[in-house]
Amino acid sequence: MSDEREQRAEGLTEDQMAGAASGTEGAAATPTGQAAAGEQADTDQSEAAVEHDIEDLVNQARVERDEYLDLAQRTKADFDNYRRRMTAETAAASSRGRLEVVPGLIEALDNLERVLESEGITTAAALDGGLPDEAPISLQGVIVAYRDVHSTLRRIDVEAYDPAGESFDPNLHEALQAIPAADVESGVVVEVMQRGYRSGDRVIRPARVIVSQ
Repeated sequence: MSDEREQRAEGLTEDQMAGAASGTEGAAATPTGQAAAGEQADTDQSEAAVEHDIEDLVNQARVERDEYLDLAQRTKADFDNYRRRMTAETAAASSRGRLEVVPGLIEALDNLERVLESEGITTAAALDGGLPDEAPISLQGVIVAYRDVHSTLRRIDVEAYDPAGESFDPNLHEALQAIPAADVESGVVVEVMQRGYRSGDRVIRPARVIVSQ
């Protein structure tokens, strides 16, 4: 009997010890699993935070890119406007500089035309015809000078206009006299005393005319 009790006691002790060991292992395994799960959760949160930060940086970079692009476009537009304005101002200044000397050239042309008229040479003949061999050297010099001044005016886009037969226009004509004219309506240019000159739409000197009453 004592032997059986001892064996049962030993068996119980062994079973209890095994159970205790198993419980200890289970108890030890549970905190380890929780720690691992906690670490995974922390890792997921960290990755989500990093992705969020990256997304914020990308959005910020896009906003800054758009701002710089808009600034560059506005700067280019301002520069283009400035360049066009300077080009226009330069052209206008150049045109004004040329036209400032035109009245003097026109006056010289008028004087040369008076000389030609006194010699019985029309302006058309002076421009298109050759130099008359029988004319003195001084007259040939007048013709050459007339052609040169006329060519200079044409190069700077200045042209003469003769409004004979046109209706009187105060923007283009200066009326010196009004006379009765048969079979002519009132306000028509019947005689041109002095041709006008213009450059494009700008009148440099109006034509001096006589108009019908």
